[in-house]
Amino acid sequence: MQIERLSIELTNRCDKGCGFCYNHSQPEGDTLWTVPELLTLIEDCRQYDVRAVSFGGGEPLQYAGVFELLLALEGKIFRSLTSNGLLLCQDTYFEQLVAARPDKVHLSIHKPASQSEVTRVIETALKLQNAGITSGVNLLVAADQLAAASHAVEQLHQHGIDNRRIVYLPQRGGNTPTPKEVAKVAKEPFQAMSCLNACGKSPRFCAISWDKSVAWCSYTASRRPLPALNYAGVLAALQGLDIIPCATTTRPQTISWQKTSDARQTTPLDHQA
Repeated sequence: MQIERLSIELTNRCDKGCGFCYNHSQPEGDTLWTVPELLTLIEDCRQYDVRAVSFGGGEPLQYAGVFELLLALEGKIFRSLTSNGLLLCQDTYFEQLVAARPDKVHLSIHKPASQSEVTRVIETALKLQNAGITSGVNLLVAADQLAAASHAVEQLHQHGIDNRRIVYLPQRGGNTPTPKEVAKVAKEPFQAMSCLNACGKSPRFCAISWDKSVAWCSYTASRRPLPALNYAGVLAALQGLDIIPCATTTRPQTISWQKTSDARQTTPLDHQA
């Protein structure tokens, strides 16, 4: 097993507080991470050929040390960030993010039926692009919002944000579209989570939560605490860890180190909404 990509939730604090959020983010959310701890972990992991780290949440821009973290890792590892983009409407946050120079920023459209949200994300993505920051869009596709998602795609394409810059995310935990429905929304070759067709582990990816628990993906309920802030600790947490597919249960609080799931084989792969 060679982990190449890490997804790290910096916090589960998020003022948006969407009811469908896979990690139950909320305005009163918290984190167990400090910037020095994150740097210790990531610096060690990159010594073992981890090539990329994506920061999410919660809302990562609500993590106090996010800009310090991005700057400290510049040139050492590929750094991406997934955000709802609300704080980027404020000049102070936008300027600090541009100054931190992430390698890519993904902006999420959670409610494609909301024209104001679609417009805001398009405008922010283009503004980031004009500032020299590579940007993309994560589009949440719900089974009862297929027409709205299709309309959002049309608008994204009209503004030059094509399927090479869009990741299609089927809603999990209920109201989940079929792969064919997601493909119909996308209309042409598209990017999606690796678990679009079937749940399954990847030997190259893992997700680490705001509470320092480790899993094969961001959505699964099967998790273990990280025993040490290094690559060996990540591998130890994953060793023998089974998967509870997100279609069968919601994600709980961190499970104990001794406890493992009875589920067999499979987990959704890498992504954060």
